[in-house]
Amino acid sequence: MAPPPLLRLDGVRLTFGGTPLLAGVELNVLPGDRIALVGRNGSGKSTLLKIAAGQIEPDGGEVFRQPQATIRYLPQEPDFGTAETVGAYVAAGLGPGDDAYRVTFLVEALGLNESQRTADLSGGEARRAALARVLAPEPDILLLDEPTNHLDLPTIEWLEGEIASMKSALVTISHDRRFLQNTTRATVWLDRGTARRLEEGFASFEGWRDKVLEEEERNLQKLDRKIVREEHWLRYGVTARRTRNERRLAQLHAMRAERKNTRRAVGTVEMTMGETAQSGKLVIEAKGIAKSYGERTLVRDFSTRILRGDRVGLVGPNGIGKTTLLKMLVGVLEPDAGTIRIGANVDLSFLDQKRAALRDDVSVSEALTDGRGDQVMVNGEPRHVAGYLKDFLFQPEQIRTPVGNLSGGERARLLLAKTLATPANLLVLDEPTNDLDMETLDLLQELIAAYPGTVILVSHDRDFLDRTVTSTIAPDTDGRWIEYAGGYSDMLSQRRDETKAAKPAASASKAPPPAAKPASAATKLSYKQKYALETLPGRIEALEKSIAKLEGELADPALFSKNAARFAKASEELENARADLAAAEDEWLELEMLRADLEG
Repeated sequence: MAPPPLLRLDGVRLTFGGTPLLAGVELNVLPGDRIALVGRNGSGKSTLLKIAAGQIEPDGGEVFRQPQATIRYLPQEPDFGTAETVGAYVAAGLGPGDDAYRVTFLVEALGLNESQRTADLSGGEARRAALARVLAPEPDILLLDEPTNHLDLPTIEWLEGEIASMKSALVTISHDRRFLQNTTRATVWLDRGTARRLEEGFASFEGWRDKVLEEEERNLQKLDRKIVREEHWLRYGVTARRTRNERRLAQLHAMRAERKNTRRAVGTVEMTMGETAQSGKLVIEAKGIAKSYGERTLVRDFSTRILRGDRVGLVGPNGIGKTTLLKMLVGVLEPDAGTIRIGANVDLSFLDQKRAALRDDVSVSEALTDGRGDQVMVNGEPRHVAGYLKDFLFQPEQIRTPVGNLSGGERARLLLAKTLATPANLLVLDEPTNDLDMETLDLLQELIAAYPGTVILVSHDRDFLDRTVTSTIAPDTDGRWIEYAGGYSDMLSQRRDETKAAKPAASASKAPPPAAKPASAATKLSYKQKYALETLPGRIEALEKSIAKLEGELADPALFSKNAARFAKASEELENARADLAAAEDEWLELEMLRADLEG
């Protein structure tokens, strides 16, 4: 006999304006469930999660929450309320009897400090603090809305492991396919106001969805043909008994009403790329480039040749130097050593992960055209902004909407529309997957595959990288970067092969006795190593912030004359922080390579 549900939504309805957003949705969450909640942007996923969490009251239907069950909800934008420090904010998520040590463990594991002021947190730090708060009590149900946004790869993989170790039921929304594949065992598809459930994880969802839509389209075509036949019979058929005619007329009216009320699947984004003249065969050539800030070396002796048509991905933890390397490659930043050569006739279009190209105080139309009329040039042809924006699922009435009123997904689509309208043959995408739904991601992947120019992208989305790039540049040790053929999975495989190949040589030179190390040590990370691997990315980020702050303080030319003691102390602190950062980066890279080898 199945256990009673921890959470049940039965016939939930909600309408904002005209068309119902939720029209009789059902959702059951049993103990141990791991559910992916999927659907297009605007389908009501976040709203349904808020209803489940008790933050929104539906217009109708029943919401049951088991009285003793604990529920924790992660919103897309955390609200710190009156909590002044990270420790206070995370501890506020605990319930009576919860283990307070979990606060310290999770805050440190996520690279934060309990004494950090919430007002000073970056977007990524705020996201990690919110994650620590919902994970700390190990609740009966975790409701997570885009938990991987603003997280780097090591943190995403840590989160997958933490979820796997917990007994909590899970309902999660995410655009990260690999995360959903690794964490879910059932899928709820929210589509046109209703929910369908597949008792399999996300890996099986897309094939199942396509079959459902194909069957739905066949049924609509059958209904259309039946309506045509009935209309023909009424107009031209032999006159029969009056009651029979009235009955068939009523049936025809019913079929017409059914056809009228059928909501077709939401349209797809139509992407076209503004084209310019073809670049030369050589797009970028880097020879022995290097970049340091103080004593910290971000890039050391890196060389590459990027040719027309290449798709190059940059990966690595936050703060490792991806943006620095990217800016040097495209000529925005001068290297300290080495040379950068940009090929002939290269036109660049850049998509910024911070959405810096969008101002909140202008309308959608003005953001797209930079205030120059109501037309945009795409492939040399003028198009009205309403028609072009419709390709990106914007409604005509939205063209006058202020950018500041758009959702995260709408802002992402607007910036994508603006970037793709810019004539270019070198497309640079910095975290392009943030806030995009899966259908839009699919089309972006197809566009990159068909794009005649060259693409360089930075991403933490493993599946997106595997589907799009032809080579992957990843950090090694001490500021060194290595380029691998293929996507993210290919890069990991090649690193494992390199580590295995290096082991026999190391064994021959050192000739350790066979019993020098227990067999278990060669099959998994120790607790200490695992904990270090989880916490080092956050420590690296904290050290970088501390270094930047100290460098800013020491840049004041009057500091020494005003306060010589403080100058000396700050100089010493800066030197120590740089040494700690170098050591932390070396340790993380060694452990990450060891982990990849052991998992292989």
